[in-house]
Amino acid sequence: MPTESLPRYCEPLFRPPSEARSLIFQITVGCSQNSCSFCGMYKGKQFRIRPVDEILDEIAAIPKQYLSAIQRVFLADGDALVYPFEGLITLLDALAARFPNLIRVGSYASPNSLTTKSPEQLAALRAKKLSILYFGLESGDDATLARVQKGFTAEEMAQQAIKARTAGIKLSVTAILGLAGRDRSLEHARGTAAWVNQVNPEYFSLLTLFHRHNEPFVRSLTQCTHRELLLEARELLLHLHPHRTILRSNHVSNFLHLSGSYPKDRERLLADLDAALVKAASCPGFLDQVPEYREEYY
Repeated sequence: MPTESLPRYCEPLFRPPSEARSLIFQITVGCSQNSCSFCGMYKGKQFRIRPVDEILDEIAAIPKQYLSAIQRVFLADGDALVYPFEGLITLLDALAARFPNLIRVGSYASPNSLTTKSPEQLAALRAKKLSILYFGLESGDDATLARVQKGFTAEEMAQQAIKARTAGIKLSVTAILGLAGRDRSLEHARGTAAWVNQVNPEYFSLLTLFHRHNEPFVRSLTQCTHRELLLEARELLLHLHPHRTILRSNHVSNFLHLSGSYPKDRERLLADLDAALVKAASCPGFLDQVPEYREEYY
């Protein structure tokens, strides 16, 4: 696609792995919440909502020869769902009109942005093809959520997530291994499993805490070793009993990749994790090391 036809991005720009083939329109810049101490994604940006007309111009500028190839659109930045409802409806209508083969529109959604939309508004957005939201739970343990300054309790986030699911919108939820440090590792795992069991999101993904412009928070923890992270993941899997949820741990921060569907693959996933513990024990020193993965590209 010619460079002059591309949408104008305020970088860095993030998107979920499953949106790799999506056309991205950055309708907000930064994150409206942006207070979570573990997250360095948008700390260099001042949050703002871009005008509807700017986005409409970008949609209209996509060359005609590419229009039929666009099947998915992703709305950035960190929680584009916070965009005012009427403007969001206007943009979704424009996307549907411009891209004849559009199947779905996705967006990040913080718990804060979900509070800005009523159940009726979410249902209306779903009818306009906004069919998946990517939701950062981080933890189902209230003590951990308070420590990371999430701004919401686990139950408050569950009610917002259930509201979206009731409106027919799919949820892809992420939690972070190691977020509670060594002190509350197992409580973090159990609370997160209980949250997923309550909400039953379509997708549930695990990341591992890593360094990305969050050094003060990381230093505040007694970080988990590889052994403790594997045991945390095992505790989570042991207590996880959702209905028809797809589990993934394929983010680059994870040193163990898990993949399966609940409830069908529960026992196999636990066996995979146990096998990983046995294999890791054969690597001298590995289980006692703290992961050091980091991203510092901006």
